[in-house]
Amino acid sequence: MANAFLVFSNILVLSCLVIEIVGKLRQGEFGLDLIAALAMAAALWFGQYLAGAIVSVMYAGGHFLEFYAHRRAESGMTDLLSRVPRSALRITGEEFAEVPIDAIVSGDRLLIRRGDVVPVDGQVESATALVDQSALTGEPLPVRIMQGEAVASGATNAGEAFDMVASRAAKDSTYAHILRLVEKAKASKAPIYRVADRMGLWFLGLTLVVAAVAVAASGDSARLLAVLVVATPCPLILAVPVALVAGISKAARRGILVKGAGVLEALSKVDVVVFDKTGTLTVGAPEVAEVLGTQHPDELLRLAGSAELASAHSLGRAIVSEAQRRGLALSKPEQAAEVPGEGVEALVDGRKVLVGGPAFVRSRGVEPDLSATGVSASAFVCADGRLVGAIRFEDRLRPEAAHTVERLRALGVRRTVLASGDRLEVAKAIGDYLRFDAVEADLSAADKVGIVRRESERGHVMMVGDGVNDAPALAAASVGLAVARGNLAAAAEAADVVLLQNDVGGVVEGLRIARRAKSIALQSVGVGIGLSSIAMIVAGAGFLPPVQGALIQEAIDVAVVLNALRALS
Repeated sequence: MANAFLVFSNILVLSCLVIEIVGKLRQGEFGLDLIAALAMAAALWFGQYLAGAIVSVMYAGGHFLEFYAHRRAESGMTDLLSRVPRSALRITGEEFAEVPIDAIVSGDRLLIRRGDVVPVDGQVESATALVDQSALTGEPLPVRIMQGEAVASGATNAGEAFDMVASRAAKDSTYAHILRLVEKAKASKAPIYRVADRMGLWFLGLTLVVAAVAVAASGDSARLLAVLVVATPCPLILAVPVALVAGISKAARRGILVKGAGVLEALSKVDVVVFDKTGTLTVGAPEVAEVLGTQHPDELLRLAGSAELASAHSLGRAIVSEAQRRGLALSKPEQAAEVPGEGVEALVDGRKVLVGGPAFVRSRGVEPDLSATGVSASAFVCADGRLVGAIRFEDRLRPEAAHTVERLRALGVRRTVLASGDRLEVAKAIGDYLRFDAVEADLSAADKVGIVRRESERGHVMMVGDGVNDAPALAAASVGLAVARGNLAAAAEAADVVLLQNDVGGVVEGLRIARRAKSIALQSVGVGIGLSSIAMIVAGAGFLPPVQGALIQEAIDVAVVLNALRALS
């Protein structure tokens, strides 16, 4: 009766296993579980029903181990998915209503209570808000956001309740883009998976050879079963995906979104890095560097700042910010008119003031003195038809830029290239300061693609940019990495890797995580297959019976999975 039950159990599990193997073969995947199927069939053939039952239990245990390993490896990504809010508290007049987040539209007022996850992108309407952005950027400390400033979906309210106004629908918000990237990453496979499949064929051949030699040398057919039982394919089935998914999960916890296992593997091979300049190595916001002119610098800046109160241009905002920083009293401009992208004119304290580029002031009958402005972008200031000065700007280097380039070299990156659309003098000054191997300037978007393709002949290229004006170059590189800078939609569309935190140092962290994950994957495969091979030889020599062999096989499986999970730490 006991034997009948064991036979029935073996046949049932073997049937399920054969169906699974056939399904994988139809999908073009090699069924590494074929070895387990052979072991069960051999157990039935030789009447070793207990050994067959143990193999069945171990096979089921392997599936549980796989489930556990993937859950642990995906923990960082799963944490992101589990935080999705289902509803939000919408304010209409004096009334509050709980509504599904899909019903929220731009312009809706929302109340975000303590502990709530911000459901959509928007602006803070209350005086202040304290939010935890660790799920988005990896930044561990809460951030205070002032009235009118942007707050991203996915952040958690870490302070008192606050009101906000939605600027995007849920499907178009920051967190929705992150979740789409996470889902894509979970479904992806890397080229190294195909290497594992090829190794699986080799391992199957080795198993059959060892089993055949053992039977031929000893005349004991039971040794065939002993060899098949310990020939575990688990290192090949589990080690590679678990280690790579764990690497992606760890990167997600650090605010680095990797689009898939294939991208992580490609990232691990990078040895040439091409950087865009503006917004990548620099902060991407112009600042006043120098005020030149015939009047006192503060008076000239006051006139220009007053006129620029009527402008929304980034250079205009820089002038106003510098004037306010110096404590200058700005006057309300009158009869203000702006030519977008060129300049602004206005009456300031009864004086007609022009602020703009060379073409703008020239069109108003004033000839700009180009020799006074240096090499950086400048705005000319005119008062009552006369040129009274110029304001020179600079885009400040990120504080972490120099350390990032140094750390890349320490990681073994052989070549760094600066590819900028700025003038040669500006690009070369930055390139020399950061010790780039090559500097390319005055580049169009198409030129940057050419640079990436040229550098691809030297090695595996990563292009680092902001994902907006350098999207073609990001797509042309082996790995395109974008520093989101608040524009996650554009970055996610263009790049393979997205830094959620506005810190270019994430380039180094991403490279380090990718290399470690791949190293652990290969190490797990090598050690696991090595131990299985030794166990096969011992079993073939007659020193390892099938039952004990099955237990050793499971121990090898557990050791391999635990080692692969080190990629999380």
